[in-house]
Amino acid sequence: MSHFIAPSVLSANFGHLSAEIEMLNHSQADWIHVDVMDGVFVPNISFGFPIIKYLKSVAEKPLDVHLMIVEPERYFREFKESGADLLTIQYEASTHLHRSIHAIRELGMLPGVAINPHTNILLLEDIITDVHHVLVMSVNPGYGGQKFIQHSLRKIMHLKELILDSSSQALIEVDGGITLENAPQLLRAGADILVAGHTIFSQPDPAAMIRQLKELTRF
Repeated sequence: MSHFIAPSVLSANFGHLSAEIEMLNHSQADWIHVDVMDGVFVPNISFGFPIIKYLKSVAEKPLDVHLMIVEPERYFREFKESGADLLTIQYEASTHLHRSIHAIRELGMLPGVAINPHTNILLLEDIITDVHHVLVMSVNPGYGGQKFIQHSLRKIMHLKELILDSSSQALIEVDGGITLENAPQLLRAGADILVAGHTIFSQPDPAAMIRQLKELTRF
């Protein structure tokens, strides 16, 4: 089975964003992960439509956009028009999750749902066959560079069981504190997509780190 690496541009050098994206284009990265934060759902503010449009104009990999915002359904069409290929919304921020998932798919994007560290996997039981992927947050969302929350491993295993028991095709994406040391554990637990920001962009050679992470997924 294929596994994916999705570098998070939240940790990129925005003073050299064009060069960073060019590096990702020529790397073994599969997707480019884009975190959108509103300063309300999470304490940080990141970027919006103009940056995503720019990323789409230069990126050669799919844009994996994660909305950490309140009332995400208000902006689905704008994110599609800005260039999102995959659109993930937070379980905790969506009042009508089933409706939102189908609205995202109808716009031509692959829908995902993200869950915070405290959110129980069983709450996804009724929509697990409707989503393309589930994003397990293995840190508290809002800032890059945090340490991995260890009980996330158990959560990934429980999610994998739910997916198999439901005959769902959903992929498991994990974001937060991923390193070369814990990536093998995450993959064995059932992760399909690894999102890494600080681990990649803090390196002198980010493309080499992506290559090392990608090598771990080949088993």
